[in-house]
Amino acid sequence: MAQMTLDDFRVQPGQAISLPDLPTEDTRFFTMGKSKGRKLFESFAQSIDELNTLFYAEGKHRLLVVFQAMDTGGKDGTIKHVFEKKDPQSITVAAFKKPNEVELSRDYLHRIHEHVPADGQVTVFNRSHYEDIVAVRVREIYPEERWRKRYEHIKNFEQMLADEGTTIIKVFLNISRDEQRERLQGRLDNPDKHWKFNPADLTDRALWPKFMEAYSDVISATSTEDAPWYVVPANRKWQRNLIVARIVIDTMRSLDMKYPEVDFDPAAITIPE
Repeated sequence: MAQMTLDDFRVQPGQAISLPDLPTEDTRFFTMGKSKGRKLFESFAQSIDELNTLFYAEGKHRLLVVFQAMDTGGKDGTIKHVFEKKDPQSITVAAFKKPNEVELSRDYLHRIHEHVPADGQVTVFNRSHYEDIVAVRVREIYPEERWRKRYEHIKNFEQMLADEGTTIIKVFLNISRDEQRERLQGRLDNPDKHWKFNPADLTDRALWPKFMEAYSDVISATSTEDAPWYVVPANRKWQRNLIVARIVIDTMRSLDMKYPEVDFDPAAITIPE
């Protein structure tokens, strides 16, 4: 099994990408079968749990993890496996749906900014401020002269967060159009998953080429040194989880965290009976 590095899926600053040309399946690093892959993921999950405890104890870093994908791309499943089983004291998940009237009455980053992490916190965005470029562009909600300016808005916003101490990871879960069809059909075939099917998803599916173009452009334009994008092949869910977990582990380890020193001598303390 080859050793994966962050650069294997990272979009470098200034790198132009085309999502349809990038893999939706990748067996370079995790070549074992699903069963062994899931066992490996258990060890990754344990590492994230330990790192998260250290992260929370040290209390001086902030981590923001952003997830974007097409419908059925696996955002919920990835977050559930990689993050939501961890300590709720330090990890929160913010899901951004269609903005309501109050949110629309303010600037589009207002509802985003109030959810960014504080010291010692990991915050996961299920969708994000990138909807305010991609969705409004593809659905032609605003003219280009308006959404185009948001590239710089967002880069400046993320740079401010980074300058103030936030480590940022942005992940695009890349699935194929055929895989999306299978997943949508699976929701229709299973009565327990009917609630997950939204007929409006078919409207967006018809716009697949436009979404791919919009996501490709925005990822190319906004992957920076301090707020990088990672394009993760996501057709195979267990491999997707392994790749995302590895990205999180390597990023957290790079923070060189240490448990805080205490101002007392533990050996001198006796717990009374």
